[in-house]
Amino acid sequence: MSVPRSLLAGAIVAVFALTGCSAGDPEEESPAPSESAGDSADSALEGLPDVVAVVNDEEIGLEEFTSAYENQLQQATAAQQQTGQAVDPEQLKQQVADLLVNNRLLTQAAAEAGIEAKTDDIETVLQEVADQSGLGSVDAVYEAFADQGMSEDDVREDAADQYELEQYIEANTDVTPPGDKELRAQYDTLVEQAKTQGSEESIPPFDEVKEQLADQAVTDEQNAATEEILAQLREDGDVEVNL
Repeated sequence: MSVPRSLLAGAIVAVFALTGCSAGDPEEESPAPSESAGDSADSALEGLPDVVAVVNDEEIGLEEFTSAYENQLQQATAAQQQTGQAVDPEQLKQQVADLLVNNRLLTQAAAEAGIEAKTDDIETVLQEVADQSGLGSVDAVYEAFADQGMSEDDVREDAADQYELEQYIEANTDVTPPGDKELRAQYDTLVEQAKTQGSEESIPPFDEVKEQLADQAVTDEQNAATEEILAQLREDGDVEVNL
């Protein structure tokens, strides 16, 4: 079973999105990677050095990169079955490297800022993962990640990183929720787009989607701000990627 935590998915992939896969029915097992996906992973990873990247003197090793790559390849392969879009292993390799570097830059910045997850913070993150994935309890989260080869300590460490990363981003972004006027304008745009496609009847009433539109607007604004933070961290830091 795979467990998601893909907040801030536009600008970065959060820690649990690298170690787990997309949400699904908690009663369903994750599909096993196909032989072709496994061959593709082996081919793309062949010849990579033991140190795939160095972020401000902190190494990202081949084992960490391989684990993240295989998880992302599994997600991309599953998506391919629905979209028909072929997976480009080389492009995916670069994306995974960027995601790992981004997360490392942010967790380093959070540590520099003195942000540290306490026990209650970790438990809150894990409970959110449980709720989002339909697992219900933190113990079930541990069991699900154990199926992916992660120990309880590993899961708690990732949860701590997740909390610190999010707290740092929140502290360094100034996101203002949109007002009713802005939301109405967004809604009207959606309706006009639907009309051109002859599907305006598929758009729910404004009051039903208002909260969803607001959440999306906040997410978009936060992702854009995070991209700016990452650009500055890369400029100020020392990043070497050895692909």
